Amino acid sequence: MVGKPALYLGFDLSTQQLKGLAVNSDLRPEHEVKFDFDADAKGFNVTKGVLTNEVENEVFAPLSMWLQAIDGVLQRFQEDGLDFGRVRGISGAAMQHGSIYWSEQGERALEQLDSSASLQAQLGDAFSHPYSPNWQDASTQEQCDAFDQCLGDESRLAQITGSKAHHRFTGPQILRFRTKYPDKYEHTSRISLVSSFLASIFLGTVAPFDISDVCGMNLYDIRAGAWSEELLSLTANSLDITELKHKLGAADILEDGGALLGNISPYFVGRYGFNPSCAITPSTGDNPSTILALPLRPMDAIVSLGTSTTFLMSTPHYKPNPAVHFMNHPTTPGLYMFMLCYKNGGLAREHVRDSLSPPSDSSKPWETFDRISSSTPPLGQLSDPSSCMKIGLFFPRPEIVPNVRAGTWRFLYDPTARTATAANESAWKQPEDDARAIVEGQLLSLRFRSRDLVESPTGVNAHLPPQPRRVYLVGGGSRNAVIAKIAGEVLGGVEGVFRLDVGQNACALGAAYKAVWSVERKPGQSFEELIGARWDEDRFVEKIAEGYQEGVFERYGTAVEGLDLVEKYVLKQQ
Repeated sequence: MVGKPALYLGFDLSTQQLKGLAVNSDLRPEHEVKFDFDADAKGFNVTKGVLTNEVENEVFAPLSMWLQAIDGVLQRFQEDGLDFGRVRGISGAAMQHGSIYWSEQGERALEQLDSSASLQAQLGDAFSHPYSPNWQDASTQEQCDAFDQCLGDESRLAQITGSKAHHRFTGPQILRFRTKYPDKYEHTSRISLVSSFLASIFLGTVAPFDISDVCGMNLYDIRAGAWSEELLSLTANSLDITELKHKLGAADILEDGGALLGNISPYFVGRYGFNPSCAITPSTGDNPSTILALPLRPMDAIVSLGTSTTFLMSTPHYKPNPAVHFMNHPTTPGLYMFMLCYKNGGLAREHVRDSLSPPSDSSKPWETFDRISSSTPPLGQLSDPSSCMKIGLFFPRPEIVPNVRAGTWRFLYDPTARTATAANESAWKQPEDDARAIVEGQLLSLRFRSRDLVESPTGVNAHLPPQPRRVYLVGGGSRNAVIAKIAGEVLGGVEGVFRLDVGQNACALGAAYKAVWSVERKPGQSFEELIGARWDEDRFVEKIAEGYQEGVFERYGTAVEGLDLVEKYVLKQQ
């Protein structure tokens, strides 16, 4: 290792790909590779990385395919010229909630790997069940109902675990697995999350859960920092939860997100030439890892404007409710990750875009949408701020937040009378008024559900109302200047609205940064301190719009109350 600059590897095990990224101590990427499950995996016949059982609403992935991918990615690193002897640390990110069921034989095989054979050849039979449920799985409604009822209701479950019960969450999935496959459950020695599975492979023994990803199970009491014994009892169908605790490795949850789990498995030393002292650090979930790619400061917000919409914040406040997710921050005690997920994002905006007159230039598909959105005044109010506001809900697919069926609703909200009435054709010009209204409606929902988490800034800006310090946009919609401008008007942002451009590798990049911090930190040095000092903001961040605008921001604050009223009306009609 002497004379060789250190490298750190970050992996991202997602639904459709395994990505690998190598960065140096200065955080600059040096190598980047991927293994696409549909295109590169041999022998699994998956579609978009998964298999499905539509009769039972099951979506799952073969574990042997992931083992094949790990060897495949490392081989591609070799072909790209990476010297594994330079690698000092490895961390990972993975899709959240999925569960892996190890057998005792599999645990032994993991600890005795032969570097002359592939992972798939040696670990293909290491599991009591050969598949892992994917986050798209919707087979657990009965189990979700039981989880919501176990502690009283979904609000109490969210208060304890950070989320209400969801089909994809690990606790309901384990409960269904135990019920459907009692013999396989009996022969399960350990249960991993996808993130801890990834760490386990590199470590050569079953790795513990990390402090953030464990919060995506509906089993962990976040404030108590311990498993919920009531929820474990439900999952085990027994007051005796000793066996389930052993399967989960209950005593091994890592509160230190930068802990060194141990050195890399000898398998990788012999097969690929890793240095035996290469450290393995905890892997975390894909969403927690995303907030490490900035690094995100408290009161900063990330808005992912992709096919769906995701909103992430790092916050010191723990204020869960059934509409949102709270998780422990992956590296920083005392902080939480707040997350909102929406099904209707970019596709819903495209639906409105395509209903408008075609643009004059077919190479600019958003031209008409942008022109109409930018020329329409905020909330469709022509002059008087007390006049009716146009508020719409546009859900071509059933939505999660709020939990309503597919549909479109257009309302006029009277801010003086605080009443909302359905808009008729004379008051709402369709489809033109939809263009700005859909962007405003999506952003108003983010502001509504995050408003209790933001604070007024300090210092020279202390007079400003509560709002994020910065708003970072990522995803395809972040390249739309009009959407960015409206984002600043609705959400604010003391320092403005910024586009974060780390390509398609935010999760892997966050994992690589975590490996750097884990290995190179000084005693007591936080992730934000070490990575923040080395992170080159100019390479990844560009200011694209103003944030807080006096008067306009306050007007949208009034509209939040209107959105609340509109959503309650629609929910009553379900």
